[in-house]
Amino acid sequence: MNNIVFGILGSRLDHGGLGKGRFGRWRPSISILMQPNFEVSKFVLIHHKDEKQLAELTAEDMREISPQTLVLLYEVDYQNPWDFETVYSQLYAFANSQRFNVEKENYFVHITTGTHVAQICLFLLTEAHYLPAKLLQTSPVKQGEPNALLGAVQIIDLDLSQYDQIASRFAVESLAANEYLKDGIETRNKAFNQMIEQIEQVAIKSSAPILLTGPTGAGKSHLAKRIFALKKQRMQLEGRLVEVNCATLRGENAMSALFGHIKGAFTGANSERAGLLREANKGVLFLDEIGELGLDEQAMLLRAIEDKTFTPFGSDKEVSSDFQLIAGTNRQLHKHIQSGQFREDLLARINLWTYELPSLKARIEDLEPNIYYEIKKITKLVGYKVSFNESALKLYLDFATSPKALWLANFRDLNASITRMATLADGGRITVNIADDEIKRLQNNWQSLTTNGTDDVLTLLDITLDSSVLLNIDLFEQSQLVEVIKICKACNTLAEAGRLLFNKSRLQKSSQNDTNRLKIYLQKFNLTFAGIKNKF
Repeated sequence: MNNIVFGILGSRLDHGGLGKGRFGRWRPSISILMQPNFEVSKFVLIHHKDEKQLAELTAEDMREISPQTLVLLYEVDYQNPWDFETVYSQLYAFANSQRFNVEKENYFVHITTGTHVAQICLFLLTEAHYLPAKLLQTSPVKQGEPNALLGAVQIIDLDLSQYDQIASRFAVESLAANEYLKDGIETRNKAFNQMIEQIEQVAIKSSAPILLTGPTGAGKSHLAKRIFALKKQRMQLEGRLVEVNCATLRGENAMSALFGHIKGAFTGANSERAGLLREANKGVLFLDEIGELGLDEQAMLLRAIEDKTFTPFGSDKEVSSDFQLIAGTNRQLHKHIQSGQFREDLLARINLWTYELPSLKARIEDLEPNIYYEIKKITKLVGYKVSFNESALKLYLDFATSPKALWLANFRDLNASITRMATLADGGRITVNIADDEIKRLQNNWQSLTTNGTDDVLTLLDITLDSSVLLNIDLFEQSQLVEVIKICKACNTLAEAGRLLFNKSRLQKSSQNDTNRLKIYLQKFNLTFAGIKNKF
């Protein structure tokens, strides 16, 4: 098989002087062609346009030493050789310009020459298989020793599966990043954990917009902060996290807050304002409730995302800001498009990476570790240990994981609940009486939010059922059905309602069929989950 080498011109090492004395010095690119057991059929030498003369001279020397080698030059042009993004982009373009035939050719990337930034970029392109190659590392030997001009050559295979220790270390680091996004909470919900694993990969590898959806209190804002902190930890950001709730922005204030304004742009604009987009330069902009933005602001935001430029309110001059957008919403943006309230092109731009955060009820098995997390936070805040006694914890957990616990505000409800109990706990010990009082408080709060005078038994059944069905239901079944209807009202999906209603019996089964069990139960009364949701 033919050997193909890609390398960068060494402006110092490959120079060797322009006179004939250069043939008496070790020059790394040329030394590869002098190896007795390594025949090279093609060598592509990458060089900066300002080094064209040296590149042509080096290529001539390479052809003279190895006439059978096809030596080609590839020119790059970056103003700052230490600008990682620019160097990577041009070397990425080089990799995409090549045609590979791995069945007939062996590829090698010479990583000895070039700046450290260029070497890192070549390594990354090789490790990611944009260049399906092995690495070549050359080094000189002491002057006067045999084969001093040839130097030493080492071939490095980047197949990490051969290196168990390295692979294990990467796995540990990946797990650490995963736990970082979860703030150390040992969550148990498989689907949620898989989602967090992917978000971790996206956060590290991509600067594209991320859209976080889900109900209020599901943790969108908290996750956005952890994504930012992870990227900051990995030295991927220079700027800061800028947060804004778009529901608070209206009219001129929205334009000014987001995009800034010039002095005199409107009445009261007594000085210039930079705006949140510019404040997020080189950082992250988190727009919570993005569905509340007006259409004009949406249009400007779309341009700012795509072109990194926008025009402040009242100005005729463009400004720039290079930020990563994380957007949050609890709304169905596709429905907002149909009603003309949200731009289809903006949604297409921000939903490359969309993640729906489930409600607390949808991952009720994660409630217990989140209780411990909240206790740990409060302990750190107040400066003394806060904890449940055993009976109080059991009482609270039994209620919290039962269908009676609606968790309408999700983790906000949980945070408020634990905070109240910790505040009332003498000596930091949460007792059965405190837990019992808190359970009653939660039930009263949720009842006031869900009833609105319509959730008594007969009213609920009258709204939901056909009159002929209601006449033939026993009083016992009426009470049971009312509780099922309440759970269905509070849940987003049939599966979520099933998990809550069969929260104990499902654990005894090898295959959880909660959805089908609930569906069959509702059919007994000529009901469907969708029909119940449409009634309220």
